[in-house]
Amino acid sequence: MSDKYNKLVKFLKDKEKVCIGFSGGVDSTFLLSVAKKVLGDNVLAVTALSSMNPEREKNESVNFCKSIEAKHILIEADEYSIPEFVLNNKERCYFCKKSIFTKIKEIAKSEGYDVVLDGSNVDDDSDYRPGMRAIKELGIISPLKEANLTKSEIRELCKEMGLKVWNKPSMACLASRIPYGSIITKEKLKKVELAEEVLFSKGFKQFRVRYYDNLAKIEVPNDEIHKIITISKEIIEEFKKIGFTYITIDLEGFRSGSMNEVLNI
Repeated sequence: MSDKYNKLVKFLKDKEKVCIGFSGGVDSTFLLSVAKKVLGDNVLAVTALSSMNPEREKNESVNFCKSIEAKHILIEADEYSIPEFVLNNKERCYFCKKSIFTKIKEIAKSEGYDVVLDGSNVDDDSDYRPGMRAIKELGIISPLKEANLTKSEIRELCKEMGLKVWNKPSMACLASRIPYGSIITKEKLKKVELAEEVLFSKGFKQFRVRYYDNLAKIEVPNDEIHKIITISKEIIEEFKKIGFTYITIDLEGFRSGSMNEVLNI
């Protein structure tokens, strides 16, 4: 890992000044931390605010940037102005990512940053991620990929650096909880956010709440399904307050990208 880390450091030194699309997840937090260490004040973090991400994530992003004294700009994703996002076809992520990073590039340019980075790692190529195509088309550079760093290696390096996010669960955008072809609305995403906050408050770390109109399907790791059943009355009560009529558990357990299982890819 030391060779990969050194490769990342060299890459950043060569760029001298960078803007980072910062989500607050493990990967972008690691990238921002290393960039701040290497380049000091020649780093700009830009976070897109949207209903696709829980309020908790925004607060964590803001607080982290303050803690390392990184320059940080918040922008509105304005995702509902993107027809392909609202219609929620299988290319949704491509159009959304393209719109957001186009805005980030514009902010970067206006602030005097010519190089824009994102936190994609080599493992991101193993799943269906149409957003990666938009990243390439816009000329966004993924230095963690350039350094051939995997998710597990990034977590280990975060741990060594004392970053609290080292064991933070992966957090896909809330739109990924809505089945393809089902229109995306703020109301739907808010219900998903509130339902997932219930699970978070119960001590669960890795989970998804998939939205099927009046039915919520819960995904947690297989070894935690028994815990859901044990406190099912509490969860049912709180989910019904949110607006769900039926609450189910996915017996296959948590798996990232399970909504992609219906696609012929």
